[in-house]
Amino acid sequence: MNNKEKPVPHNEPERLAALKRYNILDTLPEHAFDDATKLVSYICGVPIAHISFIDENRQWFKSEIGIGVSEVPREISFCQYTIMDTKLVEIPDTFLNEQFRNDPNVVDGFKIRFYAGIPLTTPDGYNIGTICAIDHTTKELNDNQRNALSIIAKHVINQLELRTKNIELDTQKKIAELAVLAKDSFLANMSHEIRTPLNAVIGFTDLLAQTKLDKLQRDYIDSVQIAGENLLLIINDILDLSKIESGNLAIEAQPFNLKKTLKHVYDLLKVKASPAVEFNLFLDADMPEMVIGDHGRLNQILVNLTGNALKFTEEGEVTISVKKIDETADYYSLRFSVKDTGIGIPEDKLKTIFDRFTQAEESTTRRFGGTGLGLNIVKQLIEMQNSQIHVKSKENRGSEFFFQINYKKANPVESETESIADDDLGKLKILLCEDNIINQKLAKSVILNFGFELDIAENGEKGIDLLLQNEYDFVNGFADAF
Repeated sequence: MNNKEKPVPHNEPERLAALKRYNILDTLPEHAFDDATKLVSYICGVPIAHISFIDENRQWFKSEIGIGVSEVPREISFCQYTIMDTKLVEIPDTFLNEQFRNDPNVVDGFKIRFYAGIPLTTPDGYNIGTICAIDHTTKELNDNQRNALSIIAKHVINQLELRTKNIELDTQKKIAELAVLAKDSFLANMSHEIRTPLNAVIGFTDLLAQTKLDKLQRDYIDSVQIAGENLLLIINDILDLSKIESGNLAIEAQPFNLKKTLKHVYDLLKVKASPAVEFNLFLDADMPEMVIGDHGRLNQILVNLTGNALKFTEEGEVTISVKKIDETADYYSLRFSVKDTGIGIPEDKLKTIFDRFTQAEESTTRRFGGTGLGLNIVKQLIEMQNSQIHVKSKENRGSEFFFQINYKKANPVESETESIADDDLGKLKILLCEDNIINQKLAKSVILNFGFELDIAENGEKGIDLLLQNEYDFVNGFADAF
């Protein structure tokens, strides 16, 4: 046998390329292949069985019983001949086979007397390896055993295909995760870079609005303020959506004054209500004052829903109402509702109203503005609190958005802490770290108007020096403060 020319398939380069595509060589053991090898040994009643793959120079065993090595040179393997065939190669007695009778693994080595091997053929027709049953005594397989070997060979190829697809999916998943991370990082950086000058524009516009202006100047300033606030809302929506998608937005659980939060939302939006709109806040008499939850996200939800209601209601009513639905030893169950008599939503649009970048009508965006992200963010924020938002609406008659949230009860100590935190801040000494000169000027104008003392550090090194020299009530950066 060793004197004969080494057998090589006519499509050897393509066969090797097909083998390499599976990335199976030199991999760790896997249960699926080991189980297939055990099945071959059991069905054929042999002490030696293996699943192997043949590259340029070796026969490498992915799984084996009774061999005890991980690979052998290709030129001494029986399977180098099996991959030349398209069907099962069976040698009942190697002593009677002219080609193998003097083979070292017949007369010595593994002492092979019986050999049955079937090529592992890829879907595109390349024999990349073999499944074999080997015995030290003569043997002949029956038809059921031969069929079983053929079925197991197909199973192994299917397992290879599945394994390869899983690896590809995992790779694609990692690429997608990196893309999302890059997108989130880009959005975070861009929104910061945009918000920094935008905050300055809005801040100085507010300061300018507090000065003496004629009627035309007042009109211009009002327009700039509205445009700046709308742009900031869009940027915040995009950043919030990015945080939600990446899982970086968490729901906090802190004690807060529910009634004050609701009153704050009402006061904040009351100035935006049209004179032709009656804006109401109805609170249940049994509603708790203190609860534990995320007041910032509740504020965001209600501001968004109520802002929409006011925007889409030119006359009539907009009402925020909160009612206690249930109470247990640990929780309050509260129903929140925002109801209006505005333009309403067509029935065929109700199912998609919470989808991102969706408005009830294309003309809505042109007439009222908005990104179509607000309701999608509201929906996700409510779902993150284990609840769902619902909507009832009739076109030209108005809409009602409502949801129910369970808030944990606040104990007296937590309520007392919250009350203390709401006390008058007094005269604070503040250290502001900010490297942007325009932002420094804005912060100085705003903070000094409150009567607070302010030191500004243009870099971290100076900030640390000031911290070592002075005591401060509050230390922050401009982007966090405004």
